[in-house]
Amino acid sequence: MTSNLTALCRDCTAPISCLPCATCGGRRSLSHPELDTLSIAHVDCDAFYCSVEKRDDPSLADKPVIVGGGTRGVVSAACYHARIYGVRSAMPMFKALKACPQAVVVRGNMDKYAYEGRRIRAMMADLTPLIEPLSIDEAFLDLTGTERLHGRTPAQSLLGLQKRILDEVGVTVSVGLSYNKFLAKTASDLDKPHGFAVLGHHDAQDFLRDKPVGFIYGIGPAFAKKLNAQGIQTIADVRKLGDKDMARRFGDLGLHLSRLSRAEDSRRVNPDSVRKSVSAETTFNSDISDLETLKDRLWVICQKTSDRAKALDTAGRVVTLKLKSKDFKTVTRRRTLSQPVQLADTIFKACEPLLEAECNGRSFRLIGAGISDLGKPVGDSGDLLDPQAIRRGQAERASDKAREKFGTAAIMTGRALRAKVQKNQSRAVKKDQ
Repeated sequence: MTSNLTALCRDCTAPISCLPCATCGGRRSLSHPELDTLSIAHVDCDAFYCSVEKRDDPSLADKPVIVGGGTRGVVSAACYHARIYGVRSAMPMFKALKACPQAVVVRGNMDKYAYEGRRIRAMMADLTPLIEPLSIDEAFLDLTGTERLHGRTPAQSLLGLQKRILDEVGVTVSVGLSYNKFLAKTASDLDKPHGFAVLGHHDAQDFLRDKPVGFIYGIGPAFAKKLNAQGIQTIADVRKLGDKDMARRFGDLGLHLSRLSRAEDSRRVNPDSVRKSVSAETTFNSDISDLETLKDRLWVICQKTSDRAKALDTAGRVVTLKLKSKDFKTVTRRRTLSQPVQLADTIFKACEPLLEAECNGRSFRLIGAGISDLGKPVGDSGDLLDPQAIRRGQAERASDKAREKFGTAAIMTGRALRAKVQKNQSRAVKKDQ
């Protein structure tokens, strides 16, 4: 068992006193006075979707890449090269391409990303069962007590995980290591990409002191502006007010912020933490009013939602249909089912009558589908009055395995194929215009 470490080789994880590493000759090191005592980590894949696309197409390696689709859609992800030009996730595509016209736009492949996300999650599980996923590409890990099991400190295990993900998956991750979740999340953003940053008991408060209040994860622009309007500009200003005054002014969120300003966070890494919802949506290149065309697009979205739910091993009792009309008015309709579901077929069957009720000649520019009231999958047998539901469910899970093994185009339903043809035709018309 290794202990009393203050510096490690980033390449082979061996303890070092100077560079180059005597074990492997590596010239990258990780050092911190508390390196061998910290065990709460945040692991975040670097520009995950874009990294997977660059891995699969080496010609994209040195180019700015945006994962998204359509001039009316939004950016799903942007690589670091594209971010230099101001491109950000959720930015409208036309704004992104105006900021970075030389960017290569790649349409996302959620099946592929979910598959790689599951591989990475399995590697995390080899280190600890205490994993709290935040999304498909990031998670908190609690490695407390794992030193005896692995014969390595948590820091060494995390360096090994970082190298394993790069070697086996071909993408980089950044790691933040500390003594609580807030600081681990904060640290993981300090040294991107492919970084490893540490915040300990003795340096966290000094590190935070002069940072603006918006530096704290979870403090959005609106709340930061509200704080600034009351003269609270920095984290040090929050500390001066204290818990009582912050709670009086801003309620529970103010109290939470006050505690974070002192680097205090009592939340545990919770492997049973449940997301509130799982969803997907798409914006059309041109408005659609035809019911059958909308159903074809709905099927594709239900399949994406299902893929994400399966990747997270979750299911939802409430199914939601989302529509946005050509005048930007949003309509949401929900249906509560008798059991949690995750199959695309079941989600689609629940959304279909909701769509039919809204499709009265109006044109729509966006369609989405999601599930909420989440829990563990418990069979997902669909509508018991539909004798073919179980058979369709079995066929869907078989096709999932084929798509995972051979790619998303290996098996496509008639609706998915029609939707793909329609989208290609729409893009061709736009290009000709």
